Amino acid sequence: MNGQTAREFTAQMSVRDGRWRLYVVLLNTTAAWPEHRFGRTVPTFTDRTDALSVLGFEPVPGTEWAWTEDRETPDNPASAVVLIAAIRVRSWSGVGV
Repeated sequence: MNGQTAREFTAQMSVRDGRWRLYVVLLNTTAAWPEHRFGRTVPTFTDRTDALSVLGFEPVPGTEWAWTEDRETPDNPASAVVLIAAIRVRSWSGVGV
């Protein structure tokens, strides 16, 4: 990275309307968050790593994807479940630096 230290960010993956989307959260910026859209099948670990690479990121060594469950409508316990995955990543391309 041209002598620069890699900055760490959180990458998240969620599904809406049957399609998976991976994005890197860039806080305190007006820049668009790097994003990759997948098809209707759950992306494999390799699919996710490849997509992060295309976006200029890689998982921080030793980290794993953490999956959590949320609701489409937070205040409604009968609402549809939304799965969200997250992992710490680092920029190797200077993105967000």
